[in-house]
Amino acid sequence: MGINDKASVKSQYNTSENLSTRISIHDKYSTNKQGFGNWITSHYEIATGMKVLELGCGTGSMWVGKGELIKKCSKLILSDFSEGMLDKTKETLREYEGIEYQVIDIQDIPYADNTFDIVIGNMMLYHVPDLYKGLSEVSRVLKKNGKFYCATYGENGIMEYVYGLFADRGVEATTKNTSFTLQNGAEKLSKVFLKVIRYNYIDSLEVTNLDDLADYVYSLTGMSELKEIPRETMLKVFKENSVDGILRVPKDYGMFVAEV
Repeated sequence: MGINDKASVKSQYNTSENLSTRISIHDKYSTNKQGFGNWITSHYEIATGMKVLELGCGTGSMWVGKGELIKKCSKLILSDFSEGMLDKTKETLREYEGIEYQVIDIQDIPYADNTFDIVIGNMMLYHVPDLYKGLSEVSRVLKKNGKFYCATYGENGIMEYVYGLFADRGVEATTKNTSFTLQNGAEKLSKVFLKVIRYNYIDSLEVTNLDDLADYVYSLTGMSELKEIPRETMLKVFKENSVDGILRVPKDYGMFVAEV
């Protein structure tokens, strides 16, 4: 089963548990205290009365504390491919009014042409089976001069670092997903959008509880090579590479803003 297979993606995100595990390590150990979610939303240019669609909204945590931004939208639709994830989003944002929730596949967006001023698709494009179909759908539903915000990871981040720690044990990243990264995303977006700008998020992890990093690794369902490593061995290697009780892990994240 491929890493972008629909059933595989749905299984990985059927509930919010794995995603929450991955989010928590960033909350605990990131050196950039602004927070990736806050950094992403700081780029949103949402004017009063705009219609906004988010695809792959995850747990909805990026909208927490963004009540004023939500109020600006004449329509705000948060959607996800997973019903289980959408249930978590509704729970997370239950105190906020003016939000619609819908199960949507980016490859088949159920709205007319030129409907939205802004479309958002963060940390999800690398899961889309037919990326260009998905991007074409986003372009179709955007109004002229509309913007598409899409954060993603790079190819020199956390998992590349972790794989490197186990390289001498014969562990190789054979299932690495590079279908949409910071390094190749601009080229792919440019085939559909007229203008593409890339922004880099400067950050790293300083992990003090190595069990948290192990939990992160095991939460990634596609990393079968690493998940076969016994937890005791993984923790031993993490400890060997720590300095003064801290394992310093690089991060490679950023986002693109594309315009039609």
